[in-house]
Amino acid sequence: MTDLTLDRVSYRYPQGGALALDGIDLHIAAGERVALIGQNGSGKTTLVRHLNGLLRPSSGRVLHDGVDVAARTVAQLARSVGLAFQDPDRQIFAGGVRREVEFGPRNLGLGGAALRAAVDEALAEVGLDAEAGTNPYDLGASRRKLLALASVQAMHTPVLVLDEPTTGQDMRGVAIVKRVIDAAHAAGRSVIAISHDMGFVAESFDRVVVLRGGKVILDGTPGLVFSNASWDALRSTYLEPPLAAIVGSRLGVATPTDAELLAAL
Repeated sequence: MTDLTLDRVSYRYPQGGALALDGIDLHIAAGERVALIGQNGSGKTTLVRHLNGLLRPSSGRVLHDGVDVAARTVAQLARSVGLAFQDPDRQIFAGGVRREVEFGPRNLGLGGAALRAAVDEALAEVGLDAEAGTNPYDLGASRRKLLALASVQAMHTPVLVLDEPTTGQDMRGVAIVKRVIDAAHAAGRSVIAISHDMGFVAESFDRVVVLRGGKVILDGTPGLVFSNASWDALRSTYLEPPLAAIVGSRLGVATPTDAELLAAL
């Protein structure tokens, strides 16, 4: 498994662009489930793209297991960190669903029965096992997003990064995403997700990191981050706590999830 550390990481986009990350210090231990939240432009996607080398710090260091990864290529870092983009059409390129899911693990050296098993498992997890021969662009947008998730899941990287995984999903799709996260966590993998769905964040993650203007302004459990004491900080980045936390506060029950709220009533 892989520990991740951002050590005073700053990033400014080229040619006089905006300062997207401003001295970020963040450690994510192996096996953690961490959600990154904040308004658009707060630095969330910029941050996760540093984890697999798609972006490199303007200053500071990114460490995997305590080792600076500055000299490692994106291909090398892909063995540790798998990233599912917010827009699956920026990731999907193969002419068939199965071939799409095979690409990542094959490039990591998997073959034969092991490759078939990894692909079969990933397709079954997202409910696309019956679509193995389908052209990805014959799938709807929400199912292409699940395909991109399966493609990363099949790589079995120690770290799984998901950018807005529930966007465009119905209740069934959200349930599938939650099952994938649970399965990855049960296997000891780290799961990091960017999301604007606060209910999903509260239910599926053990730690929530709030970004504003390229800085971390809150970092703690869902119970802490979504408690009354944090509401002003959340609103400063145009976020609202989950409905369960709002209702619970009015009833004198401190809880961020629907299940915990119902259990307390």
